Amino acid sequence: METLPTPFPINDRHWKQEGALRLKIYTIRDIARLSGVSVTTVSRVLNHRPDVNPQTREKVEQVMAECHFVGNANARSLKQADTETIALILRGRENPFLNSLAEAMLQYTHGLTPAFLTEFIDEKADEFQTAVQLWHEKRVNGFIFVGSRIDERAQVLEGMDLPMVFATVNADKTALPRAASVFIDDRRMGYEAMRVLLNAGHRKIAVFGGARVGDDSFALRYAGAMAAMQEAGVPFEDKRFIETRFSLKGAYDTTRAFFATQSDTTAVFCMSDTVAMGVIRALTDMGRRVPEDVGVIGFDGIEMSKFFVPRITTIEQPIDEIARESVRVLMDMLENGRPPRHIVVPAKVQMRESV
Repeated sequence: METLPTPFPINDRHWKQEGALRLKIYTIRDIARLSGVSVTTVSRVLNHRPDVNPQTREKVEQVMAECHFVGNANARSLKQADTETIALILRGRENPFLNSLAEAMLQYTHGLTPAFLTEFIDEKADEFQTAVQLWHEKRVNGFIFVGSRIDERAQVLEGMDLPMVFATVNADKTALPRAASVFIDDRRMGYEAMRVLLNAGHRKIAVFGGARVGDDSFALRYAGAMAAMQEAGVPFEDKRFIETRFSLKGAYDTTRAFFATQSDTTAVFCMSDTVAMGVIRALTDMGRRVPEDVGVIGFDGIEMSKFFVPRITTIEQPIDEIARESVRVLMDMLENGRPPRHIVVPAKVQMRESV
């Protein structure tokens, strides 16, 4: 039998590096490989089938004990109880767009067999550690992630043989075996947002958003915006990119600090409507008029953007469609055994008063 890893490997990527230690995730395939038997044999042991050699049973049970194997036991308990639990994890509980999306998803879960539980966490929290905790403690057998950023932190989910859907971010390139996604073409819409500002005559344009590296939605929006500027022959000055928190106060404080040194900026592409509202409020307090002095475009199309003064020009994401498709795709995987899909939904420019 292959040598098992030590119970608490310090440098294992599947372990939390600070705070309390947690269990490493093993799948039924791992248990079969480490035991030197087939997946079918492990399944028979799990279900207490009599047609398993006693020595083989003992060997498999020893491996499961040493690996603290609990995952499929959870799934088995769910089947025996004829119940299912889906967890909706929202990262960014202060974000009105994400809250509206989560609320729409819960509307689409009414009348469905699984029980749905929600976990709203701060944008700085780790949604994947939260998922692992819920998986162990709540017998969850499916996830919907809202506001997630897929990076190296997601590696803790690689051993989870559970369906999961990422809403608003493309999970097509991940190593997660059962990860589906529903999202817009962020690169294209970043391009369209910048085109709005360029077509209005702006050249000294700032970008307020999230990290601009990697493949997450904010990096793709930034890439699209840069493509539009390059196409127009307008150079982008790196000093005009600002990474900010996606909150009203964060955007407000960032704007005041930025315009204190970059007062010649004539437009701001904000990667969320919440940021756009904070920017506009700060500009107003500084005596700058929107759009006469500074044009502002947002992103998301939240309800409040229609009633803000001025009404915010924005990229509108189809909240209802993202919510409906996310729930439908997850249920298809959970109930019908269908493979994960990656669905692109259309977004559009909403021209209003801020540009």
